[in-house]
Amino acid sequence: MPVTAWRAGAALLRVLAVWAVSTLTMVLLALLLPGFRLQSADGDSLTRLGLTAALGAGFFGLLNALVWPWLVRALLLVPALVLGLLVFLLNGSLLLLALSAVPEGRGAASPAVAAVVAAVMSIASSGTSTLLAVRDTGAQRRRMRRLAGWRATRGQPAPPSGTPGTVFLQLDGVGYELLCEAIAGERPLMPTLAALCGTTHRLTPWRTDWSSQTGASQLAILHGSNEDVPAFRWYEKDTGELIVSNRPSSAAELQRRATARSGHPGLLAHDGASRGNLFSGGADQVALVLSVARRGPGQRSRAGYFAYFSDPAHAARTALSFLAELAREVGQSLGARLRGEHPRVARGGLYPLIRAFATVVQRDVVTAAVAGDIINGRTAVYADLVAYDEVAHHSGPRGRDTRQVLAGIDRCVAAIAQAIRYAPRPYHLVLLSDHGQSQGETFRSRYGLSLEELVRAGCGRPPVPRQACRTGAAGEREPAGAEARGVARVALHRPEEPPEPPGGPARGRGAPIVLGSGNLGLISFPDLPGRASAEAITARYPDLLRTLADHRGIGFLLVHSERHGPVVLGAGGAQHRLATGEVLGADPLAPFGPGAADAVRRTAGFPHAADIMVNSAVDPDTGEVHAFEDQLGSHGGLGGEQSRAFLMSPLALSPPDDELVGAEAVHRVLRRWLAEAAAHPAEPRPRATTRAPS
Repeated sequence: MPVTAWRAGAALLRVLAVWAVSTLTMVLLALLLPGFRLQSADGDSLTRLGLTAALGAGFFGLLNALVWPWLVRALLLVPALVLGLLVFLLNGSLLLLALSAVPEGRGAASPAVAAVVAAVMSIASSGTSTLLAVRDTGAQRRRMRRLAGWRATRGQPAPPSGTPGTVFLQLDGVGYELLCEAIAGERPLMPTLAALCGTTHRLTPWRTDWSSQTGASQLAILHGSNEDVPAFRWYEKDTGELIVSNRPSSAAELQRRATARSGHPGLLAHDGASRGNLFSGGADQVALVLSVARRGPGQRSRAGYFAYFSDPAHAARTALSFLAELAREVGQSLGARLRGEHPRVARGGLYPLIRAFATVVQRDVVTAAVAGDIINGRTAVYADLVAYDEVAHHSGPRGRDTRQVLAGIDRCVAAIAQAIRYAPRPYHLVLLSDHGQSQGETFRSRYGLSLEELVRAGCGRPPVPRQACRTGAAGEREPAGAEARGVARVALHRPEEPPEPPGGPARGRGAPIVLGSGNLGLISFPDLPGRASAEAITARYPDLLRTLADHRGIGFLLVHSERHGPVVLGAGGAQHRLATGEVLGADPLAPFGPGAADAVRRTAGFPHAADIMVNSAVDPDTGEVHAFEDQLGSHGGLGGEQSRAFLMSPLALSPPDDELVGAEAVHRVLRRWLAEAAAHPAEPRPRATTRAPS
């Protein structure tokens, strides 16, 4: 049999099989759901019922094939989450339209039931089509192209190329030690990554900057510089503004500053795509990126959304998974309270919704967008999966909840690896993290007061009434999982939250501004001009520095001395003078390992470093720290596993430097790999063909 005829026959058989499954699904739903019927008022035989279902399923399938892609493309300007809801409802509308075409009015359903029936049928038909295409390489390629939405973006498939593309996949918050545990053993938690490591990829640790958080790390990785980024949030005296990394206006400003310092637009400037990140990396194609969230509608890329919602079954699966994740979070939170687990943090409010968004919607949309970029042959793609970081803040880095999230991330990597197999060009898959997570009881829970309350006591000021406290004060309840919260607002097209004033009437005139960034605290004095020196602070508040340095929960302070320059203060009068390396007493930085002095010295030179930078204590045996926010798993300062990130790179690329220190060093390595890929093209990848049976 000729190959063309065999392909046509195989495709016809797949269509008939999908139609049969859809028909059977519709019959079962008609028998089970009271609001859905396929029979006349007098009743019909089972044969007539099956014929009616076949006609309804056929009409519904034709509408999904011919009308659905145009509907989704017309709605790409609405917010991502709203688009997901509209997909669910529009799919039900198409089913009602299909039922109206059934002769003699035998098909009928209420709008709500129609949405449910359409979702179930879409899932059944999509699953059947995927299962039948497993052994057909050509069908798999065509399915991946439809998922990529290439007709909407380029008008034709990308031509085969021998120049490798590169996919950078960031597993937010997954530290080096944690990853080693997840890929170890005979039955690893993350089997896809375990299969890569040691066969096609190498695993390398890298050390973050003092500010071990996504804002600083990803800014440097994508744009080459995180100079003057002392924390996740900080107060700038010269403008009186509060900079918060997950606020779109702040992210845009940070990207502008980094671009000006580095002198180039970013890692993804050449035919790149940025998915789910804080920053664009200079890419033209973006989806769920905070730094460009305020751009005009015509400047936003919707290819990623089309790639996901082009199959209505995706929206249905996501909706069901979203509800299941909500129920899982409520059950896990209730179980933790009933078991009396300690330490724990509050998990109410919007957190269940933010968790479900991060672990389902953001994960699925970003994965589909990356797969679409690969099938479209894009040169460089950088994507961030934030699910683990979000859950670890509330459940701890090694909680039972986080194991499920890591397994889900591994499946995303497997889906992206599958897309690479059907790409028009070879691809290098690079996996990396921006920081790790450190476990520990919160500072307030452990010591009974927040950092702000400790500072006010050291200043001789009365405590701030709890009802007057505003978000942003260290120790008050910060919205943990900040990256996921910011991306969720972008997905909903919510307006930017107005910046919180750093001070307030309840704090009093001239009160210090206290901010938290994981286990890193920042204290600024608005009424002391410039960078307030240790001498000026002591003259104003004689007991403050000693109160802080001698507290059991504080590891060290960074201040600026008029006489000695940047100085690290510890308990009992200990000092580490960073300019000369002179140490008086026990070195306050010794518990934080090698490289701590260099990291702190670099931050001391930032123009917007706070008047007092505070790092919590670290347990030398367990690596536990005490977050100044309401987080069980935290990052942002020094101590524990938060400062050890990972880089998993293909053996085909040159090995990274022996010791990678700082996110800017990682950026240089990634740029080198992009240059290597461009300079060493292989033979163009042939298009996959399907062999006819002999």
